[in-house]
Amino acid sequence: MSDAVSLFVVILSLANILGVVWLFWTMRKRRSGEAAGDETTGHVWDDDLRELNNPLPRWWLWLFGLTAVFGAVYLVLYPGLGNYRGVLGWTSASQHAELQKSVEAEAQKALAPFAGMSVAQLRGNPAALSVGRNLFNDNCILCHGSDGRGAPGFPNLTDKDWLWGGTPEIVEATISGGRIGVMIPWRDTLGGDQGVEDVLAYVLSLSGRSVPAGDVAHGRQLFAANCVACHGDKGQGNALIGVPNLSDNVWLYGGSVATVRETIARGRQGQMPAHGDRLGELRVRLLAAYVLSLNDAGR
Repeated sequence: MSDAVSLFVVILSLANILGVVWLFWTMRKRRSGEAAGDETTGHVWDDDLRELNNPLPRWWLWLFGLTAVFGAVYLVLYPGLGNYRGVLGWTSASQHAELQKSVEAEAQKALAPFAGMSVAQLRGNPAALSVGRNLFNDNCILCHGSDGRGAPGFPNLTDKDWLWGGTPEIVEATISGGRIGVMIPWRDTLGGDQGVEDVLAYVLSLSGRSVPAGDVAHGRQLFAANCVACHGDKGQGNALIGVPNLSDNVWLYGGSVATVRETIARGRQGQMPAHGDRLGELRVRLLAAYVLSLNDAGR
């Protein structure tokens, strides 16, 4: 925090402690010097109902004073006075780091039995898949769903359709290093809305679908001139660069006519973040094994 804010916090903290000390001292003096008889505040109701102003109980008064002592000692030992770090040098970040180190040490003991296994071996180990499921729930369900079926823009992991390939090595690499997929907008290149409609008609025809508008023949020509470099001459895609197959009726962003039209006209951008540095090699292998098990089950 800035020096000005730090000074404000110091003044406010010390003023509170000094206020407690002042209250303790004044009430102590008043109790030790109180006169015989009841003292009132001067408020009287119904002629004889008076509001008393008796001193605080002594036990409560000393307890109140101890809070001031505790506060002063705490502010000496721990952070609390602006930028002052305290005599002990404690920080929440250092304590969190120590807890993380302790938890990680326990986790490594639990993961040790799987250290020498490949993804293929882990896929057949129920205990390993249980750990992988926990990792999936902690890291993946926000995008891919608890059942791995994905959502628009997030691949379904159970349908045996892999953008980048579904071998154990590739799935492990995908989880570890992440992926970036980009399709540029094509509306202007295709000559406007009519060109988009023609390519849309051709693309949907590759999976046996048809639309009432659009010239399929012209769309084939436009596709050959602009799209085959990535999607292939038959729309079969290219797993080496994460290009989807257009002939299998599996659509990452949705297969409705309106959605496919928008994809062609405006393009798409997607990114899966890399998990390798955060999870480590062994956890990535366990996670890859679980993801592939979802595909094995054909859920």
